[in-house]
Amino acid sequence: MTFFDHLEELRSRIIKALVGVVIGAIVVGIFSDFLITDVLLKLARNTNPPLNIINLKPYGQLSLYFEVIIIGGLIFGFPVIIYQFWKFLEPALRLNERKYILGSIIATIFCFIAGVVFIYFVLLPVALNFFAGFGSTAINNQIAVDEYLSFILTMMFTGGLVFELPVISFFLGKTGILKPSFMKKYRRHAIVVILIIAGVVTPGPDVASQLLLGVPLILLYEISIYVNIIATRTTKKK
Repeated sequence: MTFFDHLEELRSRIIKALVGVVIGAIVVGIFSDFLITDVLLKLARNTNPPLNIINLKPYGQLSLYFEVIIIGGLIFGFPVIIYQFWKFLEPALRLNERKYILGSIIATIFCFIAGVVFIYFVLLPVALNFFAGFGSTAINNQIAVDEYLSFILTMMFTGGLVFELPVISFFLGKTGILKPSFMKKYRRHAIVVILIIAGVVTPGPDVASQLLLGVPLILLYEISIYVNIIATRTTKKK
C-alpha cells in the first residue's frame, strides 16, 4: 500500500469507529432514563447517608443527558474502536502474527469491561461512601448532578483504559519495545508509582480505599510481566 492508501484506510477505520460510537450513543439515548435513574444515580442513593443530588441550572438536565449519551456512546462503542484499531494494524503484521489479532481484540474488550465493572461495583461505592460521611454533620451535602455524573462516568471510562495494561504489555513485547527484564528490574519503582497514583486518585486519607485501587493495579502489573514474557518467548521462537 502507498502512503495515501494508508491514509485512506485510516480514514475508513475512523469513520467505522465513529459509526460504532454513534450506535452506542443511540442505544444509551433510548435507555437514558433507566441508565441515569437506576444505574448511575443508584450509587448516590446507596451511600450512608444518601447523597442529595440536585440540578442547579435551567438547562442542566438537558446538558446532563447529552453528556451521558456521549460518554456512554464512547463506553459502549469502545469494542468497535478497538476492533478497527487492530484491523488497521493488521497489514503491518507478519502472516504468523495475524492469528493473534482475534485474541488481542477479545482480550482488549474483556479488560476494558473488567475495568468498568471494577470501578462501578467496587471502587465507586467506597469512594462515594467516604464523600457522604466525611466532614461536619452541620453541613448538608448538596451535590450538583452534572459534577456527580461527570465524576462517575470519567472514573468508569478511565478504569477501563487502565485495565488495558496487560494487552499493551503483550503488544509491546511482540514488537520488542518492552522487555520482561526491564519490567522486573523496575518492579519496585512501579509499585511505588502505583501506590502514589492510588493515593492521589482515591479520596482522602482512607488507606482501605487506596489499597482497593492499588492492589488490583499491582496485580495487573504482575500479570503484564507474565504476558510480556509469553509474547517475548513466542517472538524469539519464530
